[in-house]
Amino acid sequence: MNRKACEYLCGCDPALGKWIERIGPVKHKPHRFPPFQSLIRAIIHQQLSGKAAGTILQRFEALFPNSSFPSPAEVLALTPERLRGAGLSRGKTVYVRDCAEKALGGVVPSLEAVDRMSDEELIARLTTIKGVGRWTVEMLLIFNLGRPDVLPIHDLSIQKGFKIVLGRRRMPLPQAIEKYGELWKPHRTTASLYLWRASVM
Repeated sequence: MNRKACEYLCGCDPALGKWIERIGPVKHKPHRFPPFQSLIRAIIHQQLSGKAAGTILQRFEALFPNSSFPSPAEVLALTPERLRGAGLSRGKTVYVRDCAEKALGGVVPSLEAVDRMSDEELIARLTTIKGVGRWTVEMLLIFNLGRPDVLPIHDLSIQKGFKIVLGRRRMPLPQAIEKYGELWKPHRTTASLYLWRASVM
């Protein structure tokens, strides 16, 4: 965890600072998977428990025994029926194939290219993929790329954590979190990690 970010947040927001001190250090090490791999993993995990998604991901990867993770071309070489046989729903099969097509078309950048792009540039580009919304890209930015200033205002656990940390009676609107979160710039990712932790305490 970035100690400087925690010190900054404690200094600018006493309410959040109390929770940072209460929770203590939060470990956060970005995965740094290639963006195509990260997006496929995110699509598979959508609306599933971690255990169920992990099982389907293993079955998906087992379809490609010669690769640690399949390339876009390898994914498209399989029929939709083969992909569904790994446990993917009809909708997710469409999303996975569209992601592979977009990757081949240059929409999904390489890990090296990603590091030259801003958060908003990535959100605008990657949300053109079927099944990939802003929240999915925000999770990629935080947990895969380690971007320091991301606040997923539509995430229900973020909303719950905000309510708890700020002592609000009602669940906040996303716009309220966004406005308040201006205070936390440029360390909104660290703030988000603590809101998530507060939401489950």
